[in-house]
Amino acid sequence: MPSRKSSIPEQSVFAWSAQGLMAGVDEAGRGPLAGPVVAAAVILNDLDPIAGLADSKKLTAARREALFDEIRAKALCCSVAEASVEEIDQLNILQATMLAMRRAVEGLRLTPARVLVDGNRLPTLRVLAEAIVKGDALVPAISAASILAKVTRDRWCAEVDAHYPQYGFAVHKGYGTAAHLDALRAHGASPLHRRTFSPVRQVL
Repeated sequence: MPSRKSSIPEQSVFAWSAQGLMAGVDEAGRGPLAGPVVAAAVILNDLDPIAGLADSKKLTAARREALFDEIRAKALCCSVAEASVEEIDQLNILQATMLAMRRAVEGLRLTPARVLVDGNRLPTLRVLAEAIVKGDALVPAISAASILAKVTRDRWCAEVDAHYPQYGFAVHKGYGTAAHLDALRAHGASPLHRRTFSPVRQVL
C-alpha cells in the first residue's frame, strides 16, 4: 500500500504542491456516543488562499461556520462523507473512521497525487498517503477538512435534537457529558446511539 506515517515540517508539505494536487483529510465524531463519524477531504487552491484556517476545535462556532462557506467557495474541490452508526457498531469506531475518510477522498472531483491525513492512522487509498500528527494545526488543507467535518456533524446534531430533544444533542454534540449520561439512564438509548459503546450498552 503506498501509504506511510510521517511528522514532516509544514514547509515540506507546501513543497509538494509542485508535484501534483494535495488533499488534506480529517474527521469529526470519533468520541461521541451517538451519530455518524464524519470525514472531509479538501484540495485547496494556492491561488485563492483562505485566511484563518486552524484546528476546528480551536475556533468558535461562528468562525467555523464562516470558514465552512469560504472553504466550499474557494477550494478546488472538497468532499464530505460519513460512516453510519450501524457501520460503527459493525466495524468498530477506528475502522468506521477509516471508511469515512476513504469515502471522502474517493468523493473528490479531482484526483490528488498525495493525501495528508490528520493523526497517526491511514485509510486504505489508491494514492500516496501520509499521516501527520497534529496535522489539523500544521497543514491548511487538513485544517480546512477538520472544519468541514466538524460543522457538518454539528449541524447534524442540531437537526436530530429537534426529533430527540430529551437527549440534548444540540448542546453536547453526542459526547458523554454528565447531562447526556443522565438522559441515557432516564430515557434509554435512541436509534442514533452507538450500541457497542460502553455507556450505551449499559442502558440497553
